[in-house]
Amino acid sequence: MAFDPAAATAAYLSALPPEAHAKATAYTQGGHWLLLWGVLIGIAAALIVLKLGLLRKLQAWLERRKPRPWITALVLSFVYFLATSLITGPWAAYTDWARERAYGLSSQPFAGWAIESLIKVGISSVVAGVLLMLVYWVMRRSARLWPVWAGVLVAVFILFTQFLAPIFIEPIFNTYREAPPGPVREMVVQMGEKVGVPTDKIYISDYSKQTNRYTANVSGLFGTARVAMSDTMFTKGADLAEVKGVVGHEMGHYVHKHILIFVGVFGLMTMIMGFITIWAFPRLQRLLREESIAGVADPAGLPILMIIVSVLGLLAAPVFNTMIRQTEADADNFSLANFNEPDGLAKALVKTIEYRAATPGKLEEILFYDHPSVGWRVRNAMNWKAAHMGEGPDVSPSPSLSPGPSATP
Repeated sequence: MAFDPAAATAAYLSALPPEAHAKATAYTQGGHWLLLWGVLIGIAAALIVLKLGLLRKLQAWLERRKPRPWITALVLSFVYFLATSLITGPWAAYTDWARERAYGLSSQPFAGWAIESLIKVGISSVVAGVLLMLVYWVMRRSARLWPVWAGVLVAVFILFTQFLAPIFIEPIFNTYREAPPGPVREMVVQMGEKVGVPTDKIYISDYSKQTNRYTANVSGLFGTARVAMSDTMFTKGADLAEVKGVVGHEMGHYVHKHILIFVGVFGLMTMIMGFITIWAFPRLQRLLREESIAGVADPAGLPILMIIVSVLGLLAAPVFNTMIRQTEADADNFSLANFNEPDGLAKALVKTIEYRAATPGKLEEILFYDHPSVGWRVRNAMNWKAAHMGEGPDVSPSPSLSPGPSATP
């Protein structure tokens, strides 16, 4: 009997009972509304900070003796992000902790989540403060062309933080260890050697501290880039075929340098948003009756700037999502072409349905999905399998394994 990709896709998707699919759909579609509510709550937090006059009062205090624009911009930016993070803290506790536990996607105690969240708020406030200090500097230097320089700054800043994150940031929250000797390590080393990926940076991380999701990722840049598999992959019964499919996908991101695509697009979008902001800022300023703010280059007007950025970011989300979906599909195809594990990739994808509904409508996928739907990705793998039958290894199920020496080949 000829292999039927559509039937094979349906068989994979039916591996989960209807109740599991319904739960995934509820979680995913509820998340769409949370995106909108999150923007509205962020705008409300910005308005609270603005109307309390917190930044204007702090600015006046800082400049009472001698104006120091660099220091003023840094401090006001840091305080703004710290204040709005605290205001929106209860919302974050619901979306990032309570809701995740309610859907069985996390087992992290509240205390652990709260401590990590406070650390993230502190780090992100410092990072955002430094970036905005530089953005306000280019605003003062070039009133009309600052969006161009801001786009360049954002691109360079993303590159810089991506390079440093695996060294200084990620180890704060998780422990990364190299895949120990055994079938997993041997296979991944062979894979890396085949496609030119460094094999000294293949890690297993204790992501299960924060989430029960079946996941892996690539982070870092240039010499710090690494692929990290969640320990959840193995507790959920990943076999060698699944590991090969998933790690092959992550290697695709590395080899095709998708991070550089992201950086370029984010830089370009920052420029576009900047020119829109030049037009929108004075109009919103008048609407809010904040005449004491000297203009877009005044750090005291940061809440107005962030309201505009929030709205533009929401409107631009489908563009960003489309870009990411294309790179994710490209990484899937890289894995299939180089490692020939369509069934391994499909089995792994099915395990992600619990947090990403498998078969959304086309418009829903365009607007909200930053990965292609699982249904599409499994069908893509099955189409590839149909076109390459007999070219690769036996893709029959392998025993589930642990990453260590006791793993079964």
